[in-house]
Amino acid sequence: MAELSNITEDENQKTSLEQSCSAEFTGVVHGELLFLPAINIFFSIAAFLGNSLILVALHKESSLHPPSKLLYRNLAITDLCVGIIVEPLNVVSWISMLNEKWNICYYASLTTFISGLLLCVVSLFTLTALSVDRLLALVLGIRYRQVVTLRRTYLIVVAMWILSIVLALFTLIYYWNPQSHVSSRLLGTVIIVCLFYFFFFIHKNFYHSSS
Repeated sequence: MAELSNITEDENQKTSLEQSCSAEFTGVVHGELLFLPAINIFFSIAAFLGNSLILVALHKESSLHPPSKLLYRNLAITDLCVGIIVEPLNVVSWISMLNEKWNICYYASLTTFISGLLLCVVSLFTLTALSVDRLLALVLGIRYRQVVTLRRTYLIVVAMWILSIVLALFTLIYYWNPQSHVSSRLLGTVIIVCLFYFFFFIHKNFYHSSS
């Protein structure tokens, strides 16, 4: 019974870590693997060009409040990183599957998972911060520029990145141990709270705009 239990645990561990980098999985999606790299390359180029133009436009824009500009710039940078990091890593994963380079596929998939999760959480935090920023601009009026300063916004952006890195690394617990649900529940709670505040502040924005 102990040996059977160990075998079952090993299979679950393999399912969690290596199911996407195996001959069985590649055989199922072999047709899709022929065009998925091309799609990811297209998205990578589009994300790079689009967000580069946004950053240039933000650099030239002078009427936007500097803290708001910093948040928009942070959002564009996260999307830019998706184009120059996550999408190319996806291409490496797909190509290594086709060539049956399982070690390369494994580490590329792992890096894609962590970097993609990190950037998604930063984007979610940034969208939440932008919605709060717009609400404060409506509620505070002329006091807005005194309360929402560039220094405070920099601290918030740094805190968002640090917290996102911690969450992304903490989620590795679930990636390596599917039996542990602590990290997935923590990440799910953070996402739900951010979405709640995002839609709450969007609603408040529309309410103040119409009143």
